[in-house]
Amino acid sequence: MIKKAILPVAGLGTRFLPASKSIPKEMVTVVDRPAIEYVIKEAVAAGIEEIILVTHSSKASIENYFDRNFELETTLENKKKFDLLKEITEILPKHVSVISVRQPQPLGLGHAVLCAKSVVGEEGFAVLLPDVLVKENSTENDLTRMIQRFDASKAAQIMVEAVPEHLVDQYGIVDVAHSPKEGESIVMQGIVEKPAVDKAPSNLSVVGRYVLPAKIMQLLEQTPKGAGNEIQLTDAIAALQKLENVEAYRMKGQTFDCGSKIGYLKAVLHYGVEHPKLGEEFKQLIQELNL
Repeated sequence: MIKKAILPVAGLGTRFLPASKSIPKEMVTVVDRPAIEYVIKEAVAAGIEEIILVTHSSKASIENYFDRNFELETTLENKKKFDLLKEITEILPKHVSVISVRQPQPLGLGHAVLCAKSVVGEEGFAVLLPDVLVKENSTENDLTRMIQRFDASKAAQIMVEAVPEHLVDQYGIVDVAHSPKEGESIVMQGIVEKPAVDKAPSNLSVVGRYVLPAKIMQLLEQTPKGAGNEIQLTDAIAALQKLENVEAYRMKGQTFDCGSKIGYLKAVLHYGVEHPKLGEEFKQLIQELNL
């Protein structure tokens, strides 16, 4: 059973400048909590018990957010603001731990994953890109189904979603024999990065969720620098495919790219209208704007 998840958070967030000049992009709030909290709670809902942040010296606020703040807690308790106290002390269940390792150089996603090798050990693990929020359309989240499929098949799982065919040249697209149903997996032949519209093998794009075997770490150690002069996770996955099956899992939920400004705004709208306390008032505000 997969119990560990790696979240690469060392990036500088250039797509989110100027805000990310002083605030980690992962800490920008979606309604009333930072984007990364949604991602970590997604992992916890799938049974993850150890969160590994691959981080940078400028990202201490992420670690602080998931740590205790006794001064704040004492102040809230003395002021009898028990609802707020409960919110900040129960961000994560007590059995879930958050630890950090440093990525000393910005050498790509594959290198970021490799930085967690000593923590992962000989276990399979999940990778969740914190730029991407996955909003569920059912009671069981997609990461849960990916982990279940990995446990059953022992094949690495790469989450994908269908995108409009005229936009395939903007994504990494998987090569598969046919498109699986939502919630199901299929063996991949490969991944094509930003193919021409008329050359794309499918319309299924890689989302930013992976369930991988421990041996991917050995492959990452042997992976030379690729695109952007960085160590690419997709290159290591291609090497893994030569040894064993890798499967594309077609998600059921909906994604929001919070690394981009328009994707972030979409997330605020969708999560805002469903917020248990603010949702109705937020809907009314949208209607009043009459845009």
